[in-house]
Amino acid sequence: MTIQPIVRTVEVKTPPAEAFALFTARMGAWWPMGRGTGKQPLVDVVMEPRVGGRWFERDKDGAETQWGDVLAWEPPRRLLLAWRLDSQFHYDPNFQTEVELTFSDGLDGGAVVTLEHRDLEKFGADAERLAASLGGGWASRLQDYSNRANQS
Repeated sequence: MTIQPIVRTVEVKTPPAEAFALFTARMGAWWPMGRGTGKQPLVDVVMEPRVGGRWFERDKDGAETQWGDVLAWEPPRRLLLAWRLDSQFHYDPNFQTEVELTFSDGLDGGAVVTLEHRDLEKFGADAERLAASLGGGWASRLQDYSNRANQS
């Protein structure tokens, strides 16, 4: 079974370098706080800025729950992440789908940000349900990101 990748695109008013930095270094500034995958409400989302860096949430008690890791770090144009949350949204170091982001030149000095979440068939029997859920989730998260990027 093959599941089509989720592809979502937004255009922001900030140039690619700033758009990349907002997505990676300040994810907690635009990702909704509260419910996460950890035991307590999440208060930040962190991405370590290097290949092999962790991608995780931090909860109100300071506990960290990993989501994945950085596979490619190419500022300001490309980011490739390993999504290691299984079909129940539990971290599994042996599970991997990929989330790739590209940051290209947009109109008037802005950026076009494209997200592709692929290899969704790895979710097995839950793949179609998760693809639909993640598709809506990524659309919402990119809208939150775009709103934050366009505030300046």
